[in-house]
Amino acid sequence: MNPYVLTILISSLGLGTTLTFASSHWFLAWMGLKINTLAIIPLMTQHHHPRAVEASTKYFLTQATAAAMILFAGTTNAWFTGTWNMTDMPSPLANTMVIIALALKIGLAPMHLWMPEVLQGLDLTTGLILSTWQKLAPFSLIMQTAQDTAPTLLVALGLLSTLVGGWGGLNQTQLRKILAYSSIAHMGWMIIILQYAPHLTLLALLTYILMTSAAFLTFKALAATKINTLVTAWSKGPILSATTALVLLSLAGLPPLTGFMPKWLILQELSKQGLPATATVMALAALLGLYFYLRLCYSMTLTISPNLNNSTTPWRAHTTQVSLPLALSTTAALTLLPITPALLILTT
Repeated sequence: MNPYVLTILISSLGLGTTLTFASSHWFLAWMGLKINTLAIIPLMTQHHHPRAVEASTKYFLTQATAAAMILFAGTTNAWFTGTWNMTDMPSPLANTMVIIALALKIGLAPMHLWMPEVLQGLDLTTGLILSTWQKLAPFSLIMQTAQDTAPTLLVALGLLSTLVGGWGGLNQTQLRKILAYSSIAHMGWMIIILQYAPHLTLLALLTYILMTSAAFLTFKALAATKINTLVTAWSKGPILSATTALVLLSLAGLPPLTGFMPKWLILQELSKQGLPATATVMALAALLGLYFYLRLCYSMTLTISPNLNNSTTPWRAHTTQVSLPLALSTTAALTLLPITPALLILTT
């Protein structure tokens, strides 16, 4: 892609998210979301592969549907209140419609069906943008409107997303689909605690972005898109394979890694709010995710590459990928647990 065009598209992604962050008017927020969507479509189709075109078409139709629902909900709220202000939504109909539309945008269950299919059709770099940056603008709107929403709706979306994210990833062999179901499950953890402790949602979002970035950048460095290609990763880079296994366990939420922090704090807060049954179901749903992360760890570190193998021979060639983002995100995904109190103060 032409570097000037790439610069314009990346700048538009930043502009759309910033516009949504800064707006208190539904129409401006809708404009920011549309700029975001239109900026990432050319990035998704830059390889001119039929699967990439299919993925971008599905993504565009889904995001256009969600944007239309948001605009309609804003109009409905303006009809009742006479204002387009996002923080004043007394209408339960408009509020519920906005939450459903934003859940469709970020891929919460049961509006998640587009997410694995779209991510599977993209390259790992664009998939990283879709899984991290594209979540920020809708999440900022959810955080602004969630206080007027019925708690039952958010708890139901969170529980269903963690269960679907856990069950859906069990039978997958494609790494991008596994990361898509991982994203759905993590979104569920964030949304369920939003009304009770918004700072924990921010903390979970921050750690999710760090861990997912480390996973995507590692798979890009290894040129791995399927589980069976991870079998040859140890012969290419033993240290990278070892740290990747730890990153995957951090995504699963095992101590003493960073991913344990948000899950433990969320379970603790749910118990304090008088929802011990919900906390128990969330903890059991996390075990489903742990299973498929352990599958990946087993493939990377506990198997020997076969002599006859249907994947490309892993030559020890020098990579052209910039290693600093991978090093920083991996370090953050593994070592931030001891500074939990400082992160809590930062997000409060």
